Amino acid sequence: MSENHSHLSEGHEHEDHAGLSKGKIWQVFAILLMITVIEFFIALWAIPGGHITQHFGNYIYIVLTLFKAFYIVAYFMHLKFEKVGLQLALGLSFIFITYFIVLMMIEGGYLNVHMPVV
Repeated sequence: MSENHSHLSEGHEHEDHAGLSKGKIWQVFAILLMITVIEFFIALWAIPGGHITQHFGNYIYIVLTLFKAFYIVAYFMHLKFEKVGLQLALGLSFIFITYFIVLMMIEGGYLNVHMPVV
């Protein structure tokens, strides 16, 4: 019986995940922390101080949040170490879902986009 299940007792090294060392995890943590500090800086100093408008600040928040989401999904959810086909399938799905949500919000009147009536 041990001959049939010897692969279970062996230590499987994940060669695909070899790039995810403690140093890389700390590097990703530092990047996420830096982005969060920038977001707090904008929220507590730039917008209330009148250095940037709330509208422009919202766009900056969206971009910074997308960067944070990329790093979390890529490194902590290990998508960076998957095959390119899976990466493309998930990435394109995310783009289309986001596109359809924006279209539905425009059609539903949730976004104040004034379209010319033909």
